Amino acid sequence: MTESTASIAASAVISPTARIWDYAQIREGASIGERVVIARNVYIGPGVEVGNDSKIQNSAMLYQPALLGRGVFIGPGVILTNDRFPRAWTPSMTQKQADDWDLVGVTVLDGASIGAGAICVAPITVGRWSMVAAGAVVIKDVPNFGLVAGNPARQVGWVGRAGQRLIADESNPYLFKCPATGERYEEQMSRLLPIARADS
Repeated sequence: MTESTASIAASAVISPTARIWDYAQIREGASIGERVVIARNVYIGPGVEVGNDSKIQNSAMLYQPALLGRGVFIGPGVILTNDRFPRAWTPSMTQKQADDWDLVGVTVLDGASIGAGAICVAPITVGRWSMVAAGAVVIKDVPNFGLVAGNPARQVGWVGRAGQRLIADESNPYLFKCPATGERYEEQMSRLLPIARADS
């Protein structure tokens, strides 16, 4: 379903199962996967790829060459930038043209969530199943399952697949448990790895 007020470039590739709401703009060469939901006033830049089952909330701006994996959540007002050193003019005092930019992108891996109003400053990768808190300014990579917050964003914990903050084991600070699913994890060399399912 696509609202008639949405602006979609002819060269964009949109799955027929995607839902695109009022006043969204999807630029040339963008790719929108199956069952993706794009809310009102969202901007999707040229060549941006959005994986299956992702949700992009109102007024988010995803600039090229952003890449979203499967099941990614982008909150309202999120910005994925593409220029580490932005200027309107070149050093010779002429207005920059498209060829004057060295575009760099934000990659958001499967299952990650970026909270409302967060800004991700490219080039960075937001890891699988990680969580960026609302209002954070992310300037470096986020690890898989990492929970980051603040400006600049710093890791403040770990989250599980349910999105809830993991609880450390009282007897072993490197073991964690999800309060929602019971899934267990182990921290190894600053990486978090699932070690058991609740039903295993």
